[in-house]
Amino acid sequence: MLVQRCKKCGTFQWGPEWICHKCLSFDIDWHKVSGGGRIYSWERPWHPVHPALNGHGPYIVVLVDLPDAGNVRMLGNLLGDPRQEVRIGAEVQAVFEPHDDAKPPFTLVQWKLA
Repeated sequence: MLVQRCKKCGTFQWGPEWICHKCLSFDIDWHKVSGGGRIYSWERPWHPVHPALNGHGPYIVVLVDLPDAGNVRMLGNLLGDPRQEVRIGAEVQAVFEPHDDAKPPFTLVQWKLA
């Protein structure tokens, strides 16, 4: 997994920007991190929050702290049983879901319990 990091002050940031959120430097680069994290918060929507999700409920959305990226937080779905018990602080690992047939192609970051 790649996360932006400022070359000047070393701050990690997400979402991607052209400028550092902390020192305003334009000297930003991508830094490889493990993709492991801990659940900071979560919710279980029972209704679609977007038309593309019609017929896809319930599901679990997690906000994940990335400890090896300065605790930057990323959002994504927790894979598995949508009625599973979720624990704040549980360890998770990023899973990449490619959508190569989309125009333009994209990849979603999902999460699974570690």
